[in-house]
Amino acid sequence: MTPPDHAPPATPLVALATRAFHRLETIAYIVLGLMLAVAILIGIGTAGQALFGAVAEFGQVEHLIVAIDRLLFVLMIVEILHTVRESFRSGSLVAEPFLVVGLIASIRRILSITLQSSQVTEGGKWTPEHQAYLQSTMIELVILGGLILVMVVSICFLKYSRRRDQPPGG
Repeated sequence: MTPPDHAPPATPLVALATRAFHRLETIAYIVLGLMLAVAILIGIGTAGQALFGAVAEFGQVEHLIVAIDRLLFVLMIVEILHTVRESFRSGSLVAEPFLVVGLIASIRRILSITLQSSQVTEGGKWTPEHQAYLQSTMIELVILGGLILVMVVSICFLKYSRRRDQPPGG
């Protein structure tokens, strides 16, 4: 990774500090990438265990909920790793991958809420606690839906502005 093109440093001390911080940043990106890779492997392992449990106990929705949750979690970590890699390559942070991670996290939460709330109404027992739970989850689902809409519109605006800023024919 090369430092951004700027005017030459004013003093040797500034040049030394710039090189040292650049190396520290590179080391931080490498360590962060390795830690995310380990988290991905662990997440895939736990998702596989949950999926195997869902297959072994065919009627148990809890294992399926955990498996879907873990798989979406792994997808989020992969997207974060992609963001770190792109930041390392370009030397700058880009907003779009973070919006994609937020989008995946919101969808993950919506799926989790939906699967969990479907279990509340199972069994034919309807209590005031169930009603309060479903009411609070509906409010959360509306908020998450609005958040997803905002993130999708933001991603579209970012893609549109990037396309608009490119020179014709490029």
